Amino acid sequence: MVDLSRRRLMKTSVAAAVGAGAASSGVAAAADADTVGAPSARGSIKRFATTSLGAEVTGPFVFDDGTLLFSHQHPSRDNPGEFSRGGIGYVSGFDFRFDGSNDDFAELPIPTTNEQQSRVRVSDGEYVFLAQQEDEINGGAEQLGVPETPDGVPIDRFAGSRYSEPGYTPDCNQFIPTNEDGTEGLLYTNFETSPGNVTRIPISRTEDGEWEADLENAINLANTEPLRALQGTRINCAGELTPWGTMISSEEEYAHPTVSLTATVSDILEKGTGQGLRGARPFWNRPNPTEIQSAVASYAEADEDFQSWYVQGYWALSGVELLAYYNGAEPVDQRNFDEATAEPDANGTGAEAEGTNTTEPIGEGYPNPYRQGYHVDFRDPAADPPTPVKYYVMGRGAWEMADIVGDRRTVYETSDGDAKGIYKFVADELIDGYDDPMDLSGTLYAPKITNASAAKDRSPANVPLDIEWIELGHATNREVESWIAEYDGITQVDYLETHAETDWRDDLDAAIEEADREVIENGNRNYITDEEIVEWAEQYEERGPEDVDEELRKVPFLETRAAAKEIGASIEFNKAEGVDSVAGAGPGDFVYFGLAEYNDALSDDEGDLRMDRVDGGVVYRGQLKRDYDITRLEPVVVGFDGSDSTEVADQAPLNIDNVYVMNDGRVLCCEDADQLARSFKNDCMWVYQPNVMVDAGAVAVRNGTTGTLDVTASSLPAGFSGARVKLVVSDPEVASIESVSFPEEIALTKRAISDDGSTATLQVTDATETVGQGGRDVTLATLTVRGTGSGTADIDVTVQAMDDEDGDAIDAEGRAGLVVTGPPAVAGGNAPRDLDGDGDYADVNGNGRLDYADVTALFRNFDGDSVRLNKWAYDFNDNGQLDFDDVVDLYEEVN
Repeated sequence: MVDLSRRRLMKTSVAAAVGAGAASSGVAAAADADTVGAPSARGSIKRFATTSLGAEVTGPFVFDDGTLLFSHQHPSRDNPGEFSRGGIGYVSGFDFRFDGSNDDFAELPIPTTNEQQSRVRVSDGEYVFLAQQEDEINGGAEQLGVPETPDGVPIDRFAGSRYSEPGYTPDCNQFIPTNEDGTEGLLYTNFETSPGNVTRIPISRTEDGEWEADLENAINLANTEPLRALQGTRINCAGELTPWGTMISSEEEYAHPTVSLTATVSDILEKGTGQGLRGARPFWNRPNPTEIQSAVASYAEADEDFQSWYVQGYWALSGVELLAYYNGAEPVDQRNFDEATAEPDANGTGAEAEGTNTTEPIGEGYPNPYRQGYHVDFRDPAADPPTPVKYYVMGRGAWEMADIVGDRRTVYETSDGDAKGIYKFVADELIDGYDDPMDLSGTLYAPKITNASAAKDRSPANVPLDIEWIELGHATNREVESWIAEYDGITQVDYLETHAETDWRDDLDAAIEEADREVIENGNRNYITDEEIVEWAEQYEERGPEDVDEELRKVPFLETRAAAKEIGASIEFNKAEGVDSVAGAGPGDFVYFGLAEYNDALSDDEGDLRMDRVDGGVVYRGQLKRDYDITRLEPVVVGFDGSDSTEVADQAPLNIDNVYVMNDGRVLCCEDADQLARSFKNDCMWVYQPNVMVDAGAVAVRNGTTGTLDVTASSLPAGFSGARVKLVVSDPEVASIESVSFPEEIALTKRAISDDGSTATLQVTDATETVGQGGRDVTLATLTVRGTGSGTADIDVTVQAMDDEDGDAIDAEGRAGLVVTGPPAVAGGNAPRDLDGDGDYADVNGNGRLDYADVTALFRNFDGDSVRLNKWAYDFNDNGQLDFDDVVDLYEEVN
């Protein structure tokens, strides 16, 4: 691992207050739990639905009318009737009210009978299928979810390992309206298999409020030429409805790990062997690649000097052969396959035979691993067919999904599996603003957890995570695709002929073993090598990400996880799955991250995260700052422990996978559960209602001048009768509270400000009930603050009391505001200076002189709060805004 101690990134904001602790509300606490706060919720959480046996809750989507839709993924074949097949359905007879309150439904009891456990149950209304596996679509020419070869043969007719049955695993759903009132549109649905698939189904709402599907005009996008031209997709998991009205499908390429679990590539080079360390990717083009795990075990059994290990992601190499056939490769060893009928022959060993697969190598047409594992945007969604665009520049991973926030430039990504991680991408311009999406350019980042408390064996329920984002690299989509193309045309034959001395035509078994052992020891020479990855990291350490050799720039984009590990990023997040925010999320809004399990790399004795286990997982949220950055993740929903009793387990969330933020701020939390101590084996959908947030906002002022910030309540679903709030300035030498005013509609008010302006206590009463139920972002008061020095100060908020219209206490917590004055130090050390009194703070690093270091400091911190909140100090071109021309003007002034 490359030491990052000399390249620490500057934190760009002060820490906000944690607010109220993660006290249980709506979730029972276990008296004998090993981990404090497991289970718990920072707010309330209620069960809305349970699936049938064997089925996951996936693909939640809520229409504008409040109707809930979700997928019924891989159910048990033993369930009765329609519940034995994968499908997509909606809840008839119930609509969410969008008032921010879980009072719009009663909690669904746990399923206790066989009848209850073998069907989909909802709190209110009825789950109705719109489309299911094996349904005929496209005028009878296709089956729902089933990819075909270029010749039109369904892919499940061929021998080869299966990731899952086609059509059996519907996941993400996104609805794109085609009329103004949103009653007609196109439903895009992912299918989690290999080759992957996305279906497009026209659906509409009838006059009586029900939804119906037009399967006659539905299509499998996998079978369209534009997607096949990209070599298709694999394991299409969750996705995103973009701000520009398209669907992004994320490829959960579980087979991408180059190294297993917490190992690094440099560990392999230091050890001199890949035994115990290699992941699945080096075996991508091995004949019958999924057999590598059993092969490793057999080599260890025959050779006492050989070390066996778990090859992370090997099982996800299943379906790679079918992906090859999907792309037109000649099928190998299909001896019992009748090409005339595309059916198994009488011997029964063709298409449908379980376990039929061979090690006969596939030649021309074998897929390139670096073309899988991306986010795919279906542009022109109503076109026939739509245009798929893979965002290669956003990195390669086992992407569960991506969340594009309101600036249309910043993307948060979650990569599913053990020690995979979360990532961030920031585009140089609006993602949808490029005339050609291949010109999309931007920077890829990995996280670094910086607070020491995250590595002290504490409960994740009580420890927020502070994040610095480490730049991995900058490129364009076109550049990354050109690097990927270098590996086109590599086949299973190349695996043998590159790595084995024995001619595979003479002795196939011997050649495979020789090739396996060589790849295990020294890596797969057909793809990016161990040496290239480590050399990239060493140059990164010495020169920075912008100045590595041109031929190594590909490494962080094609080997994202391995590269992030090499430079010390915190790639310990286990099963990072759901990520979502309210549509158009802006500064102050939350992005939610679901970690389905909190164990293994998160709870071991290594790395930046060493906390207590919560096998039931944790949902975090991060608040978007003014520059759409997230610098802290706080736990809001904590699952139960594996040691918890059945009574606790039955009433608490477990392994939350997909998360979906409704437009009233509530969050649908969908399980992919391991059951643990539960009395039932069904997955659940929960609805999380956050506590009311009382937020003091942010303001930037010059020293000696004043500015205002609003104290607001995020939502008041049950109305509002009154509140008492205390506000404290964390550093009175930076700012002070000068006065407080109140909105006219809140008639009864009281205020008390300390003599030094460090504290204000407010009391407000809505005597006329003007605020009313369902209010959102309600202003309670406005503070006038004065800058008294240079720097930053939190406005800490404590909600001492808050009641609804019925006099019942509202669960509320404070969120710190921020005052920036001066302006504050940009690059650490001294505050900036205005050397000539013209109002421009050209001495950015505050060293008393104007030089090139000031230009560098401004450029490197251009998106940070210290600059963004003080644009008046750095608007060198006097156009009233911050832009990169300000950096140019400062450079010209220096020269």
